[in-house]
Amino acid sequence: MYFLSGWPKRLLCPLGSPAEAPFHVQSDPQRTFFAVLAPARLSIWYSRPSVLIVTYKEPAKSSSQFGSYKQTEWRPDSTMIAVSTANGYILFFHIKSAREDKYLYEPVYPKGSPQRKGPPHFKEEQCAPALNLEMRKILDLQAPIMSLQSVLEDLLVATSDGLLHLIHWEGMTNGRKAINLCTVPFSVDLQSSRAGSFLGFADVHIRDMEYCATLDGFAVVFNDGKVGFITPVSSRFTAEQLHGVWPQDVVDGTCVAVNNKYRLMAFGCASGSVQVYTIDNTTGAMLLSHKLELTAKQYPDIWNKTGAVKLVRWSPDNSVVIVTWEYGGLSLWSVFGAQLICTLGGDFAYRSDGTKKDPLKINSMSWGAEGYHLWVISGFGSQNTENELDSKSIVKQPGILLFQFIKSVLTVNPCMSNQEQVLLQGEDRLYLNCGEASQTQNPRSSSVHSEHKPSREKSPFADGNLDSQGLSTLLGHRHWHVVQISSTYLESNWPIRFSAIDKLGQNIAVVGKFGFAHYSLLTKKWKLFGNITQEQNMIVTGGLAWWNDFIVLACYNISDRQEELRVYLRTSNLDNAFAHVTKAQAETLLLSVFRDMVIVFRADCSICLYSIERKSDGPNTAGIQVLQEVSMSRYIPHPFLVVSVTLTSVSTENGITLKMPQQARDAESIMLNLAGQLIMMQRDRSGPQIREKDSNPNQRKLLPFCPPVVLAQSVENVWTTCRANKQKRHLLEALWLSCGGAGMKVWLPLFPRDHRKPHSFLSQRIMLPFHINIYPLAVLFEDALVLGAVNDTLLYDSLYTRNSAREQLEVLFPFCVVERTSQIYLHHILRQLLVRNLGEQALLLAQSCAALPYFPHVLELMLHEVLEEEATSREPIPDPLLPTVAKFITEFPLFLQTVVHCARKTEYALWNYLFAAVGNPKDLFEECLMAQDLDTAASYLIILQVTVLFYKGVRISEHKPRGEKKEMSCVGTVIV
Repeated sequence: MYFLSGWPKRLLCPLGSPAEAPFHVQSDPQRTFFAVLAPARLSIWYSRPSVLIVTYKEPAKSSSQFGSYKQTEWRPDSTMIAVSTANGYILFFHIKSAREDKYLYEPVYPKGSPQRKGPPHFKEEQCAPALNLEMRKILDLQAPIMSLQSVLEDLLVATSDGLLHLIHWEGMTNGRKAINLCTVPFSVDLQSSRAGSFLGFADVHIRDMEYCATLDGFAVVFNDGKVGFITPVSSRFTAEQLHGVWPQDVVDGTCVAVNNKYRLMAFGCASGSVQVYTIDNTTGAMLLSHKLELTAKQYPDIWNKTGAVKLVRWSPDNSVVIVTWEYGGLSLWSVFGAQLICTLGGDFAYRSDGTKKDPLKINSMSWGAEGYHLWVISGFGSQNTENELDSKSIVKQPGILLFQFIKSVLTVNPCMSNQEQVLLQGEDRLYLNCGEASQTQNPRSSSVHSEHKPSREKSPFADGNLDSQGLSTLLGHRHWHVVQISSTYLESNWPIRFSAIDKLGQNIAVVGKFGFAHYSLLTKKWKLFGNITQEQNMIVTGGLAWWNDFIVLACYNISDRQEELRVYLRTSNLDNAFAHVTKAQAETLLLSVFRDMVIVFRADCSICLYSIERKSDGPNTAGIQVLQEVSMSRYIPHPFLVVSVTLTSVSTENGITLKMPQQARDAESIMLNLAGQLIMMQRDRSGPQIREKDSNPNQRKLLPFCPPVVLAQSVENVWTTCRANKQKRHLLEALWLSCGGAGMKVWLPLFPRDHRKPHSFLSQRIMLPFHINIYPLAVLFEDALVLGAVNDTLLYDSLYTRNSAREQLEVLFPFCVVERTSQIYLHHILRQLLVRNLGEQALLLAQSCAALPYFPHVLELMLHEVLEEEATSREPIPDPLLPTVAKFITEFPLFLQTVVHCARKTEYALWNYLFAAVGNPKDLFEECLMAQDLDTAASYLIILQVTVLFYKGVRISEHKPRGEKKEMSCVGTVIV
């Protein structure tokens, strides 16, 4: 999802005394400017280029009156900053331009270099503006200020005397009275909040708070460690109109951050964990969604020594959250709890010589534009304790660290989930797993390179007898194909917001601040708008997708003030003259393509289906027509909550039970991810059906949709395909879900054997959960593979001596690279089916995949995992699965090889349990001889030899402990 890239950059602040070192950073709502605080200094930095613009230094006299600076909060339009001080003052600073057409930094082009001429605001996008900071208003609240929060045109301030102040941004209270927290009722849910208890303590105050727009309330942390959620009953923000809910089991809260898209509240705790809550739609109670915590298995030496959670920050696209602790270190998690990065282990925590590093302590951090950078102000005190004496004479210049990230395209353009390529986007480049376009002619194997070695597998099974060429074809290699985004386009359109790749993996399109551009891997050339005015006149709002050779996108036409749906042909010049334009009724938030249909979700909570086809008057044009509109306002409380929307042929009925077979190929359902809740709306077939021969293709009449039903919770990504394969219907007609820390789920169709009529009382689909070791970014449906990416690190500290490398970032941090990875998931599904007594379905699925080159590996993995779990279990297993798995494997001719390979890769102590389920190894050895399978027979002979040696060793050594003798004798009885 998000991955670290390279080394962090260091931005040096002006030289000064240690008391003037920065300690707080916060971006404005547009993430263009960053406010950096020192005890008596306010600085404004620009994002790109990352340069200091202006600094305000408090005079010594007023500084002693106000006290040191503590926190900042931006006005929503970025024209003002509020700064709280230690003595209870709020200072309001106004930000204004120094002079029109005045810039601090401007690009300088060499003579003769091509330059694009643009509209008047074109220059502003490439230059750092010159700004002035002016203190406009001073407000004394006469109590230490604990938290600031901007709410529209007001500023909400929490003070240590237990009051909430609602202040206008011009520095006036407008006659509103402060709210005493002791008068706000609290309970476990909103239904009984009127009769709820009050805080009841004179010294209770809010320690931290954050406003959640989609929940219309504030997530708060009190100074006694309790957490809660305060919401107004009406639009009036008064004590009589507020009520609160809280969970009774959290008493050690330290900080909070809210996720508006998923309606989640992440509370950091003193125990080192982060508890993520949501609000129950029915009762209004706070429900625990999941926890973010380190485990003893992953980090045995540090998992309970991190200290309290210090900071929690959600990314700008709300897809990941970053956490840092009191004693240092940071960790990155997906929205529902899949851990992506942690700096408390591996090369982040240890030097190349094995000695342990001090964790990086973070005082403040803030995400940059589109999540490509994380601005960090660290506590340098613990970094150089070894050389403190040597560095006394050295003036240490404070700085800001910029961690660089690349992210999956799924975080911002979820329509790419119907592709089988992995595409990552950085601030100036793209990472593809499909390699050279000349080798990706087949869309189903577009991620393959037959001449490269397969990617690394952490499994104990690495059978050299498998078809290595086939494995290589499916898994690809570990390296990326990197495409540098056109610098000409980036100059005026940074940052990149969306990107998309076509099904063949040969063409890419990117969207920046204005317009878009596309790239061909065949010609290795970018294509940009020839008319810069046309580019700067459109803002893509709902993402973009490929349909054959056409680019489909939703945009806002600035000059006409009109929402539009446009289609551009890849081979034509990038010009509006060659585009098909359809006007839209409302802003498009999401867009997706399914076969020859386009589905869009709009800001008025409606879904619109379009048909797209090539025009008959020429092959270079395409037309779009409205097919159907569906209103979702009854089911969606806020349009921003919709994460993804897609059309799919998946339905609760499989193709056998549909009234017409061809209906299985149509767009059966709409899948909508609403704040992590996956909702499905199927076609309503209860009424009269439309016969195919009676329907006019030019006037397609589509069936209405049924009311939505909930399929799953805590869903991050959804994968489905529009292809069909009769031999692998289980895999291609399934729905694949990524659920964060809960792993993956598959909504698998169940087919009767030999196309018999299914029983009416049996379900035709089943939801199966399973865990994998990687974060999924793409699903290869027919190949039964999950593709992903993982961070790897390289240490370079050995190139520097200890004394000369005191401040080198190459020593403090490892170099981060992103590697491709993949994992087989078929054995997980087979096992889940066997657990549920669906052996017939498991057999059908396995037989359809038996031709895969790593199918023997699948059987070995399933047998090995079940054996390890059951043979090492401390508790008795009432219904063991190993006999069922052994019986299942006997259905395949690879049974003998699978058993012996599993045994030879398993420790000897588990052999007794294994062969009690699969049969006597002596009998299996004789079966191999009868089948003339001498290679497998030789492996069984080794097992028999080892078993006999152990058995005889127990008989000779009479002084062995009785327990060990008994254990070995039991193994001996297997071969007697």
